[in-house]
Amino acid sequence: MTSGTVPAPLSTGGSSSSRAHRQLLEEQRDERRRAFRRPQRTVNTTRANGAGLGGRHLGVGISLSGGFFALFLLWRFAIQWDRYPNPLPTLAAWVILVLATALTMVCVNRLSGRMPTWMFLTVLAIGEVIVGLDLAGYGRGDAMGTYPTAAAGVGALFAMLVTVRRGREVVAATLVLGAVIAAGSLTAAATLPLTFAPAILTISLCVFPPLVGVSIVRGFRRMVQRELDLVLVQSTVTQLSSAVGMLASEELARIDLDAETLLDDVATGRTALPLSSAKSAAAATLATQLRLHLIEGRRETWLRHALTESEFLGPAVNLDDPAGLAGQLSPEQRDALLLAIWLLISDTEGAEPTVSLVFGPLGRTSGREIGEMLRFPIKMIVEGVPRRRVDPETWQAIRVVGPHIDSVRSGQLHVDIECSIDNPADA
Repeated sequence: MTSGTVPAPLSTGGSSSSRAHRQLLEEQRDERRRAFRRPQRTVNTTRANGAGLGGRHLGVGISLSGGFFALFLLWRFAIQWDRYPNPLPTLAAWVILVLATALTMVCVNRLSGRMPTWMFLTVLAIGEVIVGLDLAGYGRGDAMGTYPTAAAGVGALFAMLVTVRRGREVVAATLVLGAVIAAGSLTAAATLPLTFAPAILTISLCVFPPLVGVSIVRGFRRMVQRELDLVLVQSTVTQLSSAVGMLASEELARIDLDAETLLDDVATGRTALPLSSAKSAAAATLATQLRLHLIEGRRETWLRHALTESEFLGPAVNLDDPAGLAGQLSPEQRDALLLAIWLLISDTEGAEPTVSLVFGPLGRTSGREIGEMLRFPIKMIVEGVPRRRVDPETWQAIRVVGPHIDSVRSGQLHVDIECSIDNPADA
């Protein structure tokens, strides 16, 4: 099912029917999410400007935060120097950690995209060496009051990678690191119970910086993606009443290039006339695709394009607009309707809401004050958003579209909007 269709009518009675309908909506949402494909030009632009969206500054801040943990651990190493059976391995581990941290920071700041895999594996290998040396100097806890320091500082090194490597890779490396340190620290704590609390502290200082950094970066990227998605779909507000969207434009550009290549081959003699069966079939396919895109361009409105090209709105919004009435809305009404839908989808916690929009049927009224205008209803059915959670700005945006009446039925918010537009025949 695409975003241009509406599921079966919403049930107003019976818990089993309501559960079945909710399950159907979830299946449709998952199917549209899997089928979503963002326009390639948008992907390229986002990647090219990724460093200018604040990601680099965020990485620097996370690195500095992890550095404070490392400084604390270095201070603890200096305090317990005399307690080590052999402090030289731990000292070597700290020297390697400082050098690796400096080199990694330089590389991360110069990388605008992803860190190469070989470089990431090198950092992991260096971390293993640091942990091995530190645990060797730790002496398995033979000295009272000592615990691993450089090994825990490797967590600060991993925290520097959260903006240039995938989060799950950093999390996996951090968990392995924490497990190794736990094995060494808790083994010593079994013979010296007084070292149990320092061991827990060491493990926490090891895994806390990278895990929190991954969480922050994921939240930041999701926020940026949502804002970019909103900017993208808002660009459809200024489209004509019916036109092709960005995805269709890319497809038309490909078809145009293929057709131009074929015609150029015929004109220059590279392809002899009459065309072979394969060339004729390719030309017929291009003509069919072009006709289909032109027909779809006459039926699809700006709102359908906005939902199709939105990663967040597409899976959550169902549209039923067979007459293309959304294309007749004024720019102010379009912007307000899109903003209302966006606020309903994004201003929620936990549950994933679903919005169903039904346009029409079309009617006409006459009056001295409003002139010759066309009126049609817009039914908005919201599931997963309690009325008390709806932002006041959402109601303000709905009022721009037209007068409305809202009610709650079977746990669903129903908003009936009476929309008035200028008669296109009078333009």
